[in-house]
Amino acid sequence: MKKELNLAIAAHIAYDEQLLKEEVAAQLSLKSTDTFFIKPLRRSIDARSRNIKVNLRLAVWINEPVTDDDLGIQYHDVSNAKKSITIIGAGPAGLYAALRCLEIGIKPIVFERGKDVQARRRDLAAINKEHIVNPESNYCFGEGGAGTYSDGKLYTRSSKRGDIEHILKTFVFHGADDVILVDAHPHIGTNKLPNIISNMRETILKHGGEIHFHSKLVDIKYNINEISSVIIERLTSVTSSAVPDNWRVVEKQEIEHHCSHLILATGHSARDIYELLAKKKIAIEAKPFALGVRVEHPQEFIDKIQYSCHSHDEVVSKRSYLPASSYSLVHQVQGHGVYSFCMCPGGIIAPCATAQDEVVTNGWSPSKRNNPYANSGIVVGLEMIDFEPYKKHGALAGLQLQREIEHKAWQMGGKTQTAPAQNLQDFVNNKVSSKLIECSYQPGTQSVQMNDVLGKMIGTTLQQGFKAFNNKMRGYVSNEAIIVGVESRTSTPVRIPRDKFTLQHVQLKNLYPCAEGAGYAGGIVSAAMDGVNCVNAIHQTY
Repeated sequence: MKKELNLAIAAHIAYDEQLLKEEVAAQLSLKSTDTFFIKPLRRSIDARSRNIKVNLRLAVWINEPVTDDDLGIQYHDVSNAKKSITIIGAGPAGLYAALRCLEIGIKPIVFERGKDVQARRRDLAAINKEHIVNPESNYCFGEGGAGTYSDGKLYTRSSKRGDIEHILKTFVFHGADDVILVDAHPHIGTNKLPNIISNMRETILKHGGEIHFHSKLVDIKYNINEISSVIIERLTSVTSSAVPDNWRVVEKQEIEHHCSHLILATGHSARDIYELLAKKKIAIEAKPFALGVRVEHPQEFIDKIQYSCHSHDEVVSKRSYLPASSYSLVHQVQGHGVYSFCMCPGGIIAPCATAQDEVVTNGWSPSKRNNPYANSGIVVGLEMIDFEPYKKHGALAGLQLQREIEHKAWQMGGKTQTAPAQNLQDFVNNKVSSKLIECSYQPGTQSVQMNDVLGKMIGTTLQQGFKAFNNKMRGYVSNEAIIVGVESRTSTPVRIPRDKFTLQHVQLKNLYPCAEGAGYAGGIVSAAMDGVNCVNAIHQTY
């Protein structure tokens, strides 16, 4: 007999296999002679009171064999497929678009400007240790996109945009722990994502798809309303006896690739793509985005508040069975929203610049979320009126504002990847920090007045937001916390307009602007769903 059971039970029972088994047996009035197996279907934490509860939905097999659910994923060999789709970008949208192609028998041809996940590691190390930014391989560019090395949170509110369960099952198929199918706020972790992304690549190649690294889109050729081809700049390394001390010589080669359908999934940081589209008179438009800072607290402080603890010992006790806690905050300040973004429990602050003369921050957590700090983006939602001083830049107005603040952060940080920073209470009180507290941002921090980086409007709006957050989480504003700047890549400040039904560009019928870089997604899952949706839309045209 198989039954489903909904429970709201104490957290220490929910996370203890033996205690949970005893609870289920009592709830179902099972006999001591009964054998049963429990499989969690859904799990969420309710920490609204000191007596923390966990809401569980369980499948229970009683006195019968367990039936294991098939993930329901099947890929076809497309080596000789007559139909193909060209995909620019191998982030979540591009990879899931390619995998969807395999499911329906279309050959994906993927071009990625950056490197594979293993090779990217060296460039990330160079940013952290040597302050060297490779503009083609960094936290944003390369296999897996910005998501690979920036946490792996899989929570989205975009359930109407696609099949979230299929997205998660695809991750499990490629090596993710199946706990992501259970938790209300699933998370993989930056330490585990690279292997999963590598497995996705191998699936695509094994089934006849193509993935080309070091292959950057530099031009688009089109007639009245249709793309005919794209120009791809390829980088190759060759040996040369002429340079014995540096035998690896990089050569550039431009190739023309003809395509019947083009999915543009280049991510929120590919500024050269927006500039190319503007130059080619392909329609783009400015859109609102958010900008601010990363704030970092001791994780124990967040746990103490969120889990209603009165002492260090109580935090230690609850954390023996509960995960590192998170928070979500929002406040309105004179028509601007101030809110937390991409909160990373037990995480670190990472450098995410894509050019040498800018400083950009982001955050990530390992799978265990066991680092001593908690960080979150705290950002101000900018509206079109805020771009008015940049209106001469047209559709790139917001992009110019973003670029100038990132450049200012670089200047005030010392023209390296050292980030401008300020202790949080000092920031709220308009006081430059005489000594910055320790911080997880590896390239280092420089004490500055952050309002000089952010500008008066963003800075004062953040200050008011932090004061409001302190009323919601007492002690949130203190000099035991630090802000590090700038958090500026929350989303793209440019939208590439498309028809809401066909997903085709409003001007070019075989161009499919996709995911975060086009302004239609905001995270790994929503980007992956948009990649799938674009392939489905193309499939309908076939």
